[in-house]
Amino acid sequence: MFTTANHQAQGLAKLAGQRDTKVIAITGGKGGVGKTSVAVNLSMVMAMNGHDIALLDADLGLANVDVHLGLCPQRHLGHLLDGECDLAGLMLEAAHGLKVIPASSGRRRMAQLGSAEHAALIHAVAEYPGPLDTLIVDTAAGLSDSVTMFCSAADEVVVVLTDEPASLTDSYALIKVLSRECQVDRFRVLTNLTTSPHQGKELYLKLRRVTDHFLDVVLDYMGNVPADPYLKRAVRRQSAVVDMYPGSRASAAFKLLAGVADKWVVNKETEGRLALRPARSVVTSRRVSDGAGG
Repeated sequence: MFTTANHQAQGLAKLAGQRDTKVIAITGGKGGVGKTSVAVNLSMVMAMNGHDIALLDADLGLANVDVHLGLCPQRHLGHLLDGECDLAGLMLEAAHGLKVIPASSGRRRMAQLGSAEHAALIHAVAEYPGPLDTLIVDTAAGLSDSVTMFCSAADEVVVVLTDEPASLTDSYALIKVLSRECQVDRFRVLTNLTTSPHQGKELYLKLRRVTDHFLDVVLDYMGNVPADPYLKRAVRRQSAVVDMYPGSRASAAFKLLAGVADKWVVNKETEGRLALRPARSVVTSRRVSDGAGG
């Protein structure tokens, strides 16, 4: 079992200190925006390009990364928390050497973990001894403690946005919470399931206009993934679209996005950039006054 000392460990700081491992959290304000598909396909492209990549399923109660990739895990993060195995003991290998860290599905206990248990999971990832270029974290949707903890521990937070009013409003709410309570001040926006690149850019600009007005954050446009029937075909066949249909429009988009993410540089000057940064109830002086949209 994890001890109290382990619970209070410095999260992913040790991982950062030993290797230049980049941690990217893929998140979204609401369910159904294609967050897991983005995480799976970005991870797969990076693995196909020869990088050492791990994909952590951090949707702890409704995990489905393993389903997307046709994997059958015998153990999950709950077994790790119970001390029944270490991270290497539950890690699976998907196509092209992609490492997958599976979570559980339909287990209420995992969906209701406390902050100490979340810290223990992050610490366990930091203790992984193997080579790792990038860790991609597929978070749950919404504003749960799980989402804020993993996003706070990441170098980069990618918000997946679709052309739905609820996606826009919920993405704004997520960014607001991560900014004001967790001190995350930069976000990458990826638009998904759009009819054109123009539509994707307009979606990003809609969100940015609101955040520029009410929040002290920086939003960068990462790029766009078009709606593509081959995406659904790949999901039904439990495979990444970039692997099964490499010539599809969606695959081309994911390859471009992976190239963008490859250029992101971990800021070595930021102390404990991958450490668990606890959310604070008292907002810092960077907070702007609330307004109609605040």
